[in-house]
Amino acid sequence: MTLFRINIELKRLAFYCLSVVLILTLSACKQEPKEASLQRILDRGYVTVGTLFGPTSYYIRSEGPAGFEYDLAKVYADSLGVELKMVPSYNLDELFQMLETGAVDFIAAGLSVTDKRRDKYRFAPSYDSVSQKLVFKQGNKRPRKISDLTGSLMVTANSSHVENLEFLKQSNEHLVWSETSEFDREELLIRILNDELDYTIIDSNTLAVNRRYYPEISIGFTIKKPEPLAWVVPKHTNDSILASLVEFFGQVHHNGTLLALDDKYYGHIEKFNYVDTRTFIKAVEEKLPKYKPLFEKHGKDMDWRLLAAISYQESHWNPKARSHTGVRGMMMLTLPTAKQMGIKSRLDAEQSIQGGAKYFKQMINKMPDRIPLPDRIWFALASYNVGFGHLNDARIITQRQGGDPDRWFEVKERLPLLKQKKYYKKTKHGYARGDEPVHYVESIRRFYDTLTLMDEKSQQNAIENTIKSKAQKNSSESLEQINETLSEVE
Repeated sequence: MTLFRINIELKRLAFYCLSVVLILTLSACKQEPKEASLQRILDRGYVTVGTLFGPTSYYIRSEGPAGFEYDLAKVYADSLGVELKMVPSYNLDELFQMLETGAVDFIAAGLSVTDKRRDKYRFAPSYDSVSQKLVFKQGNKRPRKISDLTGSLMVTANSSHVENLEFLKQSNEHLVWSETSEFDREELLIRILNDELDYTIIDSNTLAVNRRYYPEISIGFTIKKPEPLAWVVPKHTNDSILASLVEFFGQVHHNGTLLALDDKYYGHIEKFNYVDTRTFIKAVEEKLPKYKPLFEKHGKDMDWRLLAAISYQESHWNPKARSHTGVRGMMMLTLPTAKQMGIKSRLDAEQSIQGGAKYFKQMINKMPDRIPLPDRIWFALASYNVGFGHLNDARIITQRQGGDPDRWFEVKERLPLLKQKKYYKKTKHGYARGDEPVHYVESIRRFYDTLTLMDEKSQQNAIENTIKSKAQKNSSESLEQINETLSEVE
């Protein structure tokens, strides 16, 4: 994920460019029928979907667009056999305006179904639910109820948070807050961390993602219990799009697509540990720079950040690490595995990383070709930890129980069964502490997410500094030219 962490100045530039594009798009749309319909989508060969920039909706990674809403919208477009055109925005007001003017066919942005929104729009079937959390900076006094709010509270304008606050105001007359269209959800969190704001409200799924990088954001209390999320359709329009969405969500509920996407984006971040996260961020800043070139060198055929995350889980980037079981080094290789990989010294950082990378690639190649990404990676990680044989035993149990043996979210539920005699006595490889590979994989996924975000943030800062440097240089050169011209005139 930058995941979505883009420099604020660049955000404004991107927003300006997007606005220009939208104006041109709206002008072009005047020549088309205003009423959206499924047939219109099929005839033109693409569906336009409005969304919000953010870690739970839509963001740009080095390899292209990502985000829960993007992935789900892509599945919908593919089911229709049309191209997907995402139209992202930073502003909820603009997003709803695009829906009302027909600039987008519907909105997929993790929006809650509220009473006010029901009055103005229609909703596809719900696919998830979130609760609203009031958050503050760790170290400050924790508010446990509305009457404890003594500082500044700011929320995103036109959000479901505003609607909830207006309802709570009826029984809490001293409740005050401000609304903003200038700052997005992440920027509000940053303002809290910078002591420019005391509180904000954020949805539980967005909070879970952000705490991987901002661990000092703490939960005061749940200000509203779970409410459903759904895609939004114009109220007065052709029923065909809504009908197709009803059918689509019935399919993705039934075939496991929703569960797979939920696991991909949220399955590994349900548990949060402040100390572990803070310790990892510190290690990235202080220890990783020494070994980063080695991870990049030997992780060429894979994402080096994943290799680094595996190493941190194994040894906390300690080349002299050892365990009571005899595994040693940066990648905690066993002696037989080290010999098999051609490694002479497990305590040599580069050799250990090289051997670990080679062994992990073997684990990936052992996975059946039909297993899709990213499940293929998670299975390989589980094999790295518990062994290929035990993983296959769990996949067989999954299949026997009617689950999909090629989906990680299905198999990880069955791996712990390898500790129970009634299950492992019927397997080829017998007993295994199957809960350990589950924790192992989920921990690495959390480290990988955080490291990816920090690395891409670092790259973005480098780009920003280059732009500023060139701007300053050009400004300086222009000033010199002006002075030269003035001298010539004199």
